[in-house]
Amino acid sequence: MNFTEGEIVCINKPYRMSSFGALARVRYLISQRLGVKRVKTGHAGTLDPLATGVLILCTGRATKRIEELQAHTKEYTATLQLGATTPSYDMEHPVDATYPTEHITRELIEATLPKFIGEIQQVPPAYSACKVNGDRAYKLMRKGRDVELKPKTLRVDEIELLWFDPEKMQMSIRVVCGKGTYIRALARDIGEALGSGAYLTALCRTRVGDIRIEDCIKLDDVPEWLAQQTIEDKITENI
Repeated sequence: MNFTEGEIVCINKPYRMSSFGALARVRYLISQRLGVKRVKTGHAGTLDPLATGVLILCTGRATKRIEELQAHTKEYTATLQLGATTPSYDMEHPVDATYPTEHITRELIEATLPKFIGEIQQVPPAYSACKVNGDRAYKLMRKGRDVELKPKTLRVDEIELLWFDPEKMQMSIRVVCGKGTYIRALARDIGEALGSGAYLTALCRTRVGDIRIEDCIKLDDVPEWLAQQTIEDKITENI
């Protein structure tokens, strides 16, 4: 492998780690393997800390492909808790409101999900990296500032109900979508469409383009994986 010329490394991001944290760990391990101070590394598409799954890392000249890779179709599996909401639409924050669920059935869910297929308008979560007058929305929220984000036009290709537990009022869906889709916001909108509320309790990105989670390296396995690689980089100075 030649990390200077550019390699694409696909990892399975662990739970409760930021995408940048995962990138920094892999960059450090590659740099150690090459015996240099720092290898140029970037990632193609952020995953929330509470999400797991496919995270594509690009090194060296392959960082020029990040925009191309970000545009690829993505697939997720998500678990939703119905009947409640949180400010971040996931478990990063505690429940702030509860809603009735007695009327929710599998039939209602299956009739509702197709409404979100195609081009949709979606308001991003206030707790997100979207910028408001140059500032990240989540940073403004943490300062107690009100954040109002405009709807964005997005593409959702498929939504499939994987299972529904009427006792726990939980459901799992598979989503195939385009760039910029917030599954947290989709959970919020599905909850509202069901006449209730919803937030994410689990999220996994299972595919980006042709790269599937089965093809990814677990973060803990990266040192062993690197040790097995033949390194072709010609190191003359820090990368």
